[in-house]
Amino acid sequence: MTLELDTPHGPARVHLHPVEKPKAALVLGHGAGGGVGARDLVAGTRAANAQGVSVALVEQPYLVAGRRSPAPPKQLDAAWIAVLAQLREDALSGLPVIAGGRSSGARVACRTAQEVGATAVLCLAFPVHPPGKGDDPSKSRLPELESAGVPTLVVQGERDPFGMPPDGPGRLVVHVPGDHALRKTEPVAAAISEWLGSLLAPSAR
Repeated sequence: MTLELDTPHGPARVHLHPVEKPKAALVLGHGAGGGVGARDLVAGTRAANAQGVSVALVEQPYLVAGRRSPAPPKQLDAAWIAVLAQLREDALSGLPVIAGGRSSGARVACRTAQEVGATAVLCLAFPVHPPGKGDDPSKSRLPELESAGVPTLVVQGERDPFGMPPDGPGRLVVHVPGDHALRKTEPVAAAISEWLGSLLAPSAR
């Protein structure tokens, strides 16, 4: 099922992958240069569905409008917040919401986790710093990752030129084969399945 939802910066498109009697909902955003068909997002959707979690894949307004260049962070965040609010009122009503995404989408999810009331965050290929800028503290996006303030899983390619985030309080970082593209989806799906299983276990709630 596909929805078009209004945001302050134009319509966003949401691809819903529901399950019967869901335990929670996972809402995922795409990377700056790609869409919701990225291999890791598809693998994450299947893994989540298998764990009894409904999934919503969100296309940002700039992508829906056919633009290749991503919108500024404030616009991405505002559109994301608007989409989450509408999903909570309708398609995902009453469900705990796990926010997430790949690369740029992971940054958006972390920056807005508190405002949207996310219970956890899933980051695929979180871009810790621009390639080659790992020695420049002013280029680090770690403060964004740490701002999530909820249980967080980061699935990161071992050779990701955007860096490797450290583990932290409430944050699990799983190293998988590959680079920023996370093309080998089996270990990605396995990491997500295990994390969701423990996150949604009755003893964890």
